[in-house]
Amino acid sequence: MNLRITLSLGLVLATVSLHAQTCLTSEDIEAKTRSALETASLRFFNMAAQGDVAGLKQNAISSVAADFGGIAGAVKNNQPNLAGSKGTVRAVFQLQAEGKDPIPRAEFLCGVFGKSGQTANSAVIVLSNLPPGEYAVAILDADSKIPYSVSFVLQQEGGEWKLGGFYAKATQVAGHDGQWFLDHARDLKAKGKNRSAWLYYLEARDLLSPVPFMSTLATDKIYEESQGLQPADLPANGSSADLSANGKTYRLTAIFPVAVDQDVDLVVKYQSADVSNTNLAYQENVAVIKALVAKYPEFRDAFAAVITRATEPSGRDYGTLLAMKDIH
Repeated sequence: MNLRITLSLGLVLATVSLHAQTCLTSEDIEAKTRSALETASLRFFNMAAQGDVAGLKQNAISSVAADFGGIAGAVKNNQPNLAGSKGTVRAVFQLQAEGKDPIPRAEFLCGVFGKSGQTANSAVIVLSNLPPGEYAVAILDADSKIPYSVSFVLQQEGGEWKLGGFYAKATQVAGHDGQWFLDHARDLKAKGKNRSAWLYYLEARDLLSPVPFMSTLATDKIYEESQGLQPADLPANGSSADLSANGKTYRLTAIFPVAVDQDVDLVVKYQSADVSNTNLAYQENVAVIKALVAKYPEFRDAFAAVITRATEPSGRDYGTLLAMKDIH
């Protein structure tokens, strides 16, 4: 799946609440402040595209600069895709968190809301354990070969807008954007293939969310549309599920789509005590793949292949890919 980086500010996605801090959208931000935010975010984008980790660290808020490993790794991982690209500011939000103590759950309602909640130009941003201060979220689009969005959390420190968080992600999977996955999710749902539809809805929502701590009208609609489809017999939201294969029960821990070249494949992770015996691990991976597709034949039409990853408690894993045409 796409890379997610949340650093120091403890970013989480949440729903709308009446207890929000102050948020201004790009249209409402005072011109001088908006210009300063756009200038800072474009400068940080250029640093990221050039792989200038030292420059980003130098321009980070003190708490982030003191523990910069996460951002450094994210920049290095994404720099090959961003190299040579230019950024265009899509949206900027200015946030003010008031008070004297860190806010456990600071919720910002940005823009105009209607009777039914969000509107086309609104957003909900939720940051947890947020110290009082002036913040901003800047979302940029990169003109890279692979469509990318790059977002920054900024904080005003010492009269300057400094880096507080970094997030980069591709906005297409296997050449398909969020709307494509949403259309296919609806088609699968109409055909009664609810498990496949649910997985496509998840991918659509992820691709249409520039950052995981913000919701919009589009992502709210996808959430509402897909709620009744979440299967109880597949792992989701940190829960696990059991699958029987060859007389053995396997504990599945995650399932999600992934791009492999121009194909959309299905990844399934399960618990394994030991993957050092690769021959055995391969046999178990194949058994899990075959049992999964036999139990849920609808996956044959939704995905080009299945990838299983046997994962030890240490995190070490062993993966196997089988094309659907080879699963009998």
